[in-house]
Amino acid sequence: MYSIRSERMLMERISYNNVVWDHFAFSKNPDRLMAHDVIVGLFNEAVQTARVRGYLSGEHFSVDSTLSRAWTGHKSFVCKANSDDAAPPDGGDGTHENWHGEKRRNDSHQSSTESQVRWFRKSRGTGAMLCYIWHVLTDNRHGLVVNAQVTQANGTAERHTAADMLVDAAQFVGASITVGAIKNYGMADFVGTYRAHGVTPDMA
Repeated sequence: MYSIRSERMLMERISYNNVVWDHFAFSKNPDRLMAHDVIVGLFNEAVQTARVRGYLSGEHFSVDSTLSRAWTGHKSFVCKANSDDAAPPDGGDGTHENWHGEKRRNDSHQSSTESQVRWFRKSRGTGAMLCYIWHVLTDNRHGLVVNAQVTQANGTAERHTAADMLVDAAQFVGASITVGAIKNYGMADFVGTYRAHGVTPDMA
């Protein structure tokens, strides 16, 4: 929300202007927020409020995605095989590995701390990293996000997730909608899916 990477820093940032609770309160509450879908409920309520107040067009949307870097470190991305070949390149116990020159692949390596994270880069010329993909569907009237999803990072996640979000939006509106997106979303099979569910794509 504040682009702050830790609860302690969040409290420090807010404390510049407001009296807030101690950062230790977070350590007891994350599981409750997840178990009871508090964040999802808050998001849905905000979208509904925007809809009631006329802030959403309900007709014109945009889809986009970005990589969300995982908090796990590179050293946790280790070989899946339980053999001598899986030992770190320096021959040590993994405390001071030097992975320089070794190819990391999702089919042969896995994070020991976050099993769902993947080694991925979004486009040529950019570096790969351990990450997820964050997808957003935005209503174009005021640029409000009306749907957001986080998925594993892979080459088809953008298009699959965009199709799911757009189909849901069209069904909720009960009418045809339009969507603007970059050409990565314009594969023929997915464009066909869009059109079959009342979504008219405009690929830039």
